[in-house]
Amino acid sequence: MNRILFTLLTSVVSLSMLAQVPVVLVAGQSNTDGRVDNVELPEYIKRDGYRYCQWSFGSGVHSGEGHFEAFAPRNYSQKPERWAYDAVVYYELERLWQRPFYVIKESLGGTAIDPRCESNSNMHWSADPDYLASTAASDKGGLSLLKAFTENIGACIDSQLSKLPEGYDIKFMLWHQGESDRSQADSYHDNLKAVVNYVRSYLVNKTGQQKYAHLPFICGTFSKASKQGSPKVTAALYQLQQEDPDFYVVDVSDAALGRDQIHFDAAGAELLGKRMFDKLSKLGLLAD
Repeated sequence: MNRILFTLLTSVVSLSMLAQVPVVLVAGQSNTDGRVDNVELPEYIKRDGYRYCQWSFGSGVHSGEGHFEAFAPRNYSQKPERWAYDAVVYYELERLWQRPFYVIKESLGGTAIDPRCESNSNMHWSADPDYLASTAASDKGGLSLLKAFTENIGACIDSQLSKLPEGYDIKFMLWHQGESDRSQADSYHDNLKAVVNYVRSYLVNKTGQQKYAHLPFICGTFSKASKQGSPKVTAALYQLQQEDPDFYVVDVSDAALGRDQIHFDAAGAELLGKRMFDKLSKLGLLAD
């Protein structure tokens, strides 16, 4: 009996000493969705590929359905396959963590938060209670990208993350969006703040973990050369950073763009990915 009890206790202690599996959240519009052809992936990514990153990817009517698969840079709306800044972040996380980690992503080009703004397929990220009450998730016949995103997070937790013996830890969220909200830029601060609060509140309610009320948000700015960049939207990001100790802005005003002067080219996407990873590292958010 003593030997059985010892074995059980040893097993419990061993599981408790395992580091929780990291989870990363990502969302936004086209520069998060990715507009750089995969033939222009950085050479180090082409050489090394990915070993550990698993993702659940939703986009508009396409749902992650709570399932994970091996990460490979792609999106739903552009062919051939394309990549975004997050592919660089995942590569650096693989090198640092050297263990499996999970990504839950929702992205769709040309989408706004504010329902008053023109938005792809009339889908929006709005966290306005009246808007959310009026529609279902975009992948379930409605128009809410925020519901599609958070409901997939919940499905991922139920189907896989909650079953990991070592547990899981949602580390942070990456966000790049705002070009489509330029016509209502004066409201962007309040609109994005509501999105941030909605995601945090959802995670607290879903997991029972109060720590997610302080989930770090890492947001990229826009290139100064962008035809769709708005100084007021950028100012809103920095205002949120001043108000919210867990909201951080990564400046890429010097990022290079493609010929459309809207989307990052390969160098610009890589720059944002590198700077986001550097910000995460300096903030101490990557401890395993």
